[in-house]
Parts: sequence; structure tokens; C-alpha cells
Amino acid sequence: MTERRYDPTRGEWVTFATHRQNRTFLPPADQCPLCPTAPGGPPTEIPRASYELVTFDNRFPSFTAHPPAPSVAGDALTPVEAAVGHAEVVVFTGDHDATLAELPVTRLRALVDVWADRTTVLGRRPEIGYVFPFENKGEEIGVTLHHPHGQIYGYPDIPPIPAQEIGAARRYRELHGSCVWCDVVIREEGSERLVVTGDAFAAYVPFWARFPYQVYISARRHAPALPSLTAPERDDLARVLKQVLVAYDGLFGFSMPYVMAVHQEPAVPGHADVTHLHLELSPPYRTATRRKYLAGSELAAGAYVTDLAPERTAAALRDVLARSTADDGHGEDRPAA
Repeated sequence: MTERRYDPTRGEWVTFATHRQNRTFLPPADQCPLCPTAPGGPPTEIPRASYELVTFDNRFPSFTAHPPAPSVAGDALTPVEAAVGHAEVVVFTGDHDATLAELPVTRLRALVDVWADRTTVLGRRPEIGYVFPFENKGEEIGVTLHHPHGQIYGYPDIPPIPAQEIGAARRYRELHGSCVWCDVVIREEGSERLVVTGDAFAAYVPFWARFPYQVYISARRHAPALPSLTAPERDDLARVLKQVLVAYDGLFGFSMPYVMAVHQEPAVPGHADVTHLHLELSPPYRTATRRKYLAGSELAAGAYVTDLAPERTAAALRDVLARSTADDGHGEDRPAA
């Protein structure tokens, strides 16, 4: 069963992929399917003795190019359609115990290229409306494999949150004649919420942060999508992302779980003027021992209540980077003043 059912009360599609209930769940390290295939050992998903970055189709996909027919019939009130699209895995390193934060900037730069390439390739497919690279990190987030990896979904349409952003940006442009994201970046570059600034990207805790230590990494110019970035801009995105990940891991003394998502221009045309490339990183912790849970107000009403002021959390992240730079004796990027 892999199908989408329409919720007419919210105007949204919900995907059902019941085969994912049986996907591999936190296997021991010696049985990890994302590790390189050891000589003489059992085969893994990656038949190589070593590798740097790998992408391959997800064995338990939420969307496929040729899904089965829906299990139930829809009607005018509640339409049903096959879950057409794409789902693939991006493995960041052959080192089972590494994290993205521990990898060199050159590897993050290669990851940016992979994201951009897959955005271009998948975006050409007529059944795909939005290409969405993301990483779920940590058991607190619900990962089923510890090996450092992310995913790329090709949705058949624009999913709800990007669609909401696009709608808000279009209304803002009609009222003010400018890109809301460009205006936000200009405002945040001069604010106490700024965490890291690079030549092409800025990282900041948004004024409206829904998680205490949420960070957005936004293009400083109006770049709608990953493929539109120049080589120097891709270099800068990798450097700024590295700094944010280092700040997260130094914040509470453990490797920070998070959801990282790339928001960019849809594959369908007509949105370049109201889409602005940015990454959203949302960690679940508000202190070293307390998490931010989505409960009644957030899950049931969609109204977030955040426990810490963005100005305070941005200052804490900057302090981590300042200590890290002092310990190293140098820094590749410029933490905010």
C-alpha cells in the first residue's frame, strides 16, 4: 500500500506507505546496511570496500515512479491517488561512527553538489513537483539507521510548508514589491540573532524561531534553488553549514540531533521570484536535559510556543563558535560580532 489520500478539511494530501513499517530498525554496527561491503563479508546496500558519498533509491520508499494502484477508491470528497514520485538515500561517509559535523568542509561541499545535481535530475521528471533534500539526525528524531545519511524526496506536488512559504512570499511581493526572504536576510545580518555570516550565506536564529535553537541558513542574494548557486557560493554554503553544525555539537557537550531541510524553488515553473534558497535546522533540545516537544498547541493547533528567546540562543551559539575559534587559533568563517 503506497498511496495518497486527500484531506478536504485542510486541503492537504497525506501519504500512506505501509511497507515502511517493516524497514530496518537500528541494527548493530556490524549489520549496518549503509557501511561499505567488507571483503568476504555480507553484502550491504553499497557494494564497495570504501566510498565518500553515495546516493541510491530508498529500499522502503514513500514515493516511487511506478507505485501500485490505490487500495481504496476515492470520490469527490476524499480523492485517492497513487504515490508517484521518488525517494532516495544520500550516505555522507563510509565511517559508521562519524557525523556530518565531523566531516571536512570539502565533504560538505561535495554534498552541496550532490544536492544540486539531484535537484536538477529529479526536477526534470514530469511526475515530480518539488525536490526536497533533508537529514534526520539522532534517535530523538526517529532515525532507523545510525550511519550518517540523509534523504531526497521528489514530491508529486509542492508540500504544505513550502507551499505556505511561497504563498506568503507572493503576497509580500504584491504588497511591497520585494522578496520577503531577501528583506529578512538584510534585517538579520544586522541583528543579535545572527550566528555566522559568510560571503554568500548567512546563518541566524529566526525572529520567529519555532524551536529554541532553530537556525536558518539563507542565501544573501536572491538565489531560488541549489542549482542556481555559483561555485564560490557553494563553497560558502559548505563553510557556513559546517560552522552551524560545530556550534550545535559544542552547545551541550553531545552530538546534537536535528532535522535539516532544504527549501528551494519547486520543479514546476512560475515560482522563481518568490522562492529563496534556505536551509532550516531544527534541534529538539532546549537545554542539555530537556527537549522541545510538539504537544497540544503545536500538533493540534499548529501554533508554536517557544521556550527561549532567539536573541539568547543565537548568543549561545556564537559563544560556542568563539571558543572553538580560540581553541583552533584560526577560523574559516566569521562568527557574528
